[in-house]
Amino acid sequence: MTIYKIVVAYDGTDYRGWQRQKKGRTIIQVLEDSFFSAFCKKKTIVGASRTDAGVHAFGQVAKLSTNLPIDPETLASVWNNALPFDVVIRSVSGADQFFHPQKNVKQKVYHYDFFVHRVLPFEQRYGYHCRRSLCLSKLKAGLEVFVGTHDFRSFYTGADLGERTIRTIDSIDLKCLEEDKKYRIVVKGKSFLRYMIRRIVGGAFEIAIREDLDAHHLQKALEERNPVQNLPTAPAKGLCLYSINYEGENND
Repeated sequence: MTIYKIVVAYDGTDYRGWQRQKKGRTIIQVLEDSFFSAFCKKKTIVGASRTDAGVHAFGQVAKLSTNLPIDPETLASVWNNALPFDVVIRSVSGADQFFHPQKNVKQKVYHYDFFVHRVLPFEQRYGYHCRRSLCLSKLKAGLEVFVGTHDFRSFYTGADLGERTIRTIDSIDLKCLEEDKKYRIVVKGKSFLRYMIRRIVGGAFEIAIREDLDAHHLQKALEERNPVQNLPTAPAKGLCLYSINYEGENND
């Protein structure tokens, strides 16, 4: 049995997330069904991150175990031919028997893209159009509140109230991509809670568009450890899982 590490990119607009659901198409369902279509073998694929409905990925990582006598390049080519246009296998490489996409993660990198002006139809699928005037300096100050190790229970959406909600955000940077006429929030950390990034970005947007709020409002919300907040959640379409780096890998 050969273990493969696969890197997948997808447009999450028309999917109900990564994980299989009772209703609606999901990324893992499409990957497993297309593998069966291409190779007549049923396989279970394990992913690194369970991206939510509408969230995109450029560097989702997954594991595949198979005894097919086929090289990685051919495997990727044949598999891609069976996939819909909005899901692409970017690479397939051999991995050792101990590889698991959810273990030994060094850092995950997420991008959240947004626009402050009306964009073309084919761009609006991949970024949030903030229609209200916002203060970029307040946005940056609000995002900086979340850098470091904190209990993010106030910015967690999930049924498991017993889940450990302490996480570390290594960095959050706000970049202006002038050529693309958009802004990008780059969030780096080892692991994140469900909706965590979208909730902290949504909170930062809220203080950036309101004159009566500032970063202290987010600091207070964080310290309250109360998941029931009035702060909005940023739309899914702006979020993209850009890359996942593992311990022992050369990620330069």
